[in-house]
Amino acid sequence: MSAEFINKEEISEFISANRMNFKEKLLSEAVNVRNKINDILEKGNIDLLKNAEKLALFIAENREDELIDFAKIEGIAWAQHSLTLAFKLEWVHAIRRTLWYFLYQYDLLNAEKGFSGKKFFDLEKRINDRVDQFLNTFFISYSDYKDQQLMSQRKLVENLSVPIIPIDSSIAVLPLIGMVDTYRVHTLEEKVLMEINNLRIQTLIIDLSGMAEMELDVIVQFEKILNGIQMMGCKAVLTGLRVELVRKMINAGVSFDNQVATKGTLQQTLKEHLILDK
Repeated sequence: MSAEFINKEEISEFISANRMNFKEKLLSEAVNVRNKINDILEKGNIDLLKNAEKLALFIAENREDELIDFAKIEGIAWAQHSLTLAFKLEWVHAIRRTLWYFLYQYDLLNAEKGFSGKKFFDLEKRINDRVDQFLNTFFISYSDYKDQQLMSQRKLVENLSVPIIPIDSSIAVLPLIGMVDTYRVHTLEEKVLMEINNLRIQTLIIDLSGMAEMELDVIVQFEKILNGIQMMGCKAVLTGLRVELVRKMINAGVSFDNQVATKGTLQQTLKEHLILDK
């Protein structure tokens, strides 16, 4: 690494004037990240070296508001592209060490002025506080974005898990596919009753031919949903009941009584209702 430094009056100017030395020192400190710089630039359009200098200047010049805004943007960018947090942590700590190295070089070149004891400790506290502030804000921003993303995905999955399909102005089909667990059956209850009200559904055909499994406690809850459908003034029709599910209902003593009609297949049921609707 070059031993030549261009002296400047201010620390921030000293960093900018010696940016090549800053880059070389930073890369020597960030052992694991330096080989990933191009990958991160390609994957997330994040220029680590350019952003490192920007962060160093925000810290050196005590530009707190800009540092916080920058940390929030960085947190979202790393979350959007699912970049490795360990790399970010190593990179920021490497920036911290590089900053202190530059302060040492600055002090050597300005020995006549030097840092008094109080000035040095004040500077140490300010720089370390700003670095920690950046990291805290970055991780909060990263976490908030991921939480929002998970919530959005969860809502999407919930909608896909209860796909109510209107057939005409009064008839809709609800095909249930896969496993229905306790969480999904509660989602089913909420969405079914809401959609009956919103779409003014008079007949809801629930097709169970794609159902993989339904535990006893879920069957009991499902029975309550059928009661709720009836209370909403809607007629429920079950189709595609599998033998295994019927046996489990019989053994458990579950009976739908008069609250629901049952049909063999969805195709048969649709044909009958569409003919009757004409």
